[in-house]
Amino acid sequence: QVQVVESGGGLVQAGGSLRLSCAASGRTFSSYTMGWFRQAPGHQRELVAYITSDGSTNYADSVKGRFTISRDNALNTVLLQMNSLRPEDTAIYYCHARNVGPGSWGQGTQVTVSS
Repeated sequence: QVQVVESGGGLVQAGGSLRLSCAASGRTFSSYTMGWFRQAPGHQRELVAYITSDGSTNYADSVKGRFTISRDNALNTVLLQMNSLRPEDTAIYYCHARNVGPGSWGQGTQVTVSS
């Protein structure tokens, strides 16, 4: 089972950008669907974006046109480029790796967008 660790969160002003990185272990990374989720205080965890093993992507409506997910199978890494950030993007962002079964979660990284 792939293990994942997120990095790249922080504090940014509205309109700014951040890039989150998810480093995965394991030799079968390329076969996994990788996703980013987020959870804001008092809210359920929600899907932000995912990328499949063949590179197909899908985004939540709230981030379309602002966020971009990508993967580098040689480096076992998934990136989430976040532009035009808004205060409502403030949340803990989690990386998720899934091949079969429930998949693996990282510990999360905090993103805070100030107005």
